[in-house]
Amino acid sequence: MTARKIGVFTGNRAEYGLLVPVLRALRDAPDLNLALFVGLRGLSDEGENFPVAATVPIARADATPASTPRAIGEGILGLTDALVSTTPDVFVVYGDRYEAFAAMIAATQMGLPTAHIEGGDMTQGGTLDDVVRHAMTKLAHIHLATNPVSAAHIRQLGEEDWRIHDVGFPTLDLIRAGDFSPPDEVLAELGLTADRPLVIFTQHPITTSHGTAGAEIDACLTALDDVRTELDAQIVLTYPNSDLGSESIIQALEQWAAERPDVVLRKSLGRRLYHGVLNLCGRVTRGVCVGNSSSGVKETGAFECPAVNIGPRQSGRLAGDNVAHVDVDPHNIFRAIRRALTDGVYRAAVRAAPNPYGEGDTGARVTRVLRELDLDDPRLLNKQTILPPV
Repeated sequence: MTARKIGVFTGNRAEYGLLVPVLRALRDAPDLNLALFVGLRGLSDEGENFPVAATVPIARADATPASTPRAIGEGILGLTDALVSTTPDVFVVYGDRYEAFAAMIAATQMGLPTAHIEGGDMTQGGTLDDVVRHAMTKLAHIHLATNPVSAAHIRQLGEEDWRIHDVGFPTLDLIRAGDFSPPDEVLAELGLTADRPLVIFTQHPITTSHGTAGAEIDACLTALDDVRTELDAQIVLTYPNSDLGSESIIQALEQWAAERPDVVLRKSLGRRLYHGVLNLCGRVTRGVCVGNSSSGVKETGAFECPAVNIGPRQSGRLAGDNVAHVDVDPHNIFRAIRRALTDGVYRAAVRAAPNPYGEGDTGARVTRVLRELDLDDPRLLNKQTILPPV
């Protein structure tokens, strides 16, 4: 029997890091044949040796409104050619970024059975992610939700129940396996010490209100300055994404860090080092993850790490009890960080909080769904929308 060919698209390094557990499980399955479609240049897979079927570099969207639709159009053209050359039996797309949107359009409009990971998530804070994610849900044939709430949202969007699978959050597979930088390596790489409080901070712009990005980052940095001086905290900053409004955030971060030599500023930590920092914050020292990144909401709980989610960007996303939500006010941000760093009772509650994103077996679950999918079922490509009675 011929092995079923599973095509998987990855469009950027952050997304690739999240996909690694799924890619490993598919690669190692004897009855499946993994074919990776890469939408970026210079992918380093750290020795994983995933079989690359095609590389389709997609332009990086910059801070101008027209760059994203142009990149999507370029991606659709390139991926269409790649899928004509190497046609998988099933195609898998992750998330809601513009590169993934292009891949989803190309595959579904070619009539390829397409599975979508992480549909049904809600982020009602003004980013374009929500509408893109839901559009991808309506295009996809199989839904691999990361939690039961998101699976319910997919049903509410009118998708048929048999198409929906709750597989958990892939990154938890890596965390469960201890696949992240150990504390000594993190301390040495970033010049930190384990005997002082630690803050890891990432703040992204909100696409639909990018004009306020400068004022919002100023409020955050005011709070971090108070945390740094009053609590003797170490501060690690990372760059935002490339969405509209990112330039003002980067400028503020660079100026603020340049005036404070003890502050660590990195464009990116990479997945292993970033998770090593979260592990340090939650299990080794007194630390907290601060900002408005989805990782603060979705990944911190697995490390028993407190998180302070700032502003509306992640509004509507499922969060564990380790996450405190605050508005963009320096006093409220400071108080939430101080509580996370100094309140022993609160930190104990964080350690005991359940994680709503699964148990760390997503790779196996995704593999099982794709293996058992009946490609001859006439319903697969003939999507029906289940609507409530009028």
